[in-house]
Amino acid sequence: MAGGISVHAVDVANGRPALGLRVAIWRLAPDRALLAEGQLGADGTLQAPVVKGDGVTAGEYEVLFHIGEFFGANAQTRFLTTVPFRFAIDKVEEHFHLPLKFTPWGYSIFRGA
Repeated sequence: MAGGISVHAVDVANGRPALGLRVAIWRLAPDRALLAEGQLGADGTLQAPVVKGDGVTAGEYEVLFHIGEFFGANAQTRFLTTVPFRFAIDKVEEHFHLPLKFTPWGYSIFRGA
């Protein structure tokens, strides 16, 4: 796949894709714009035009993962709220896949293949 930004999130505490996790993808620079916002599907991915490159230009980006909402107001698991991930894109022809693995207490995210 050429161009675009995609996410794939897995709730490793429960061993399943993060169905319903709210995600927002923002371009921060050179101009601020919300490129996509929505809930992840049953496969843990966000279906949005930005996945195919719509709106992606060279610049700085931020993806917000609303983990606190995902786990709810349960006092047993309340710790993380919103997890931001900032990165730069110089080569817009490349695809940026961001796999997120998380629990209520921690996370790992990186640029995947």
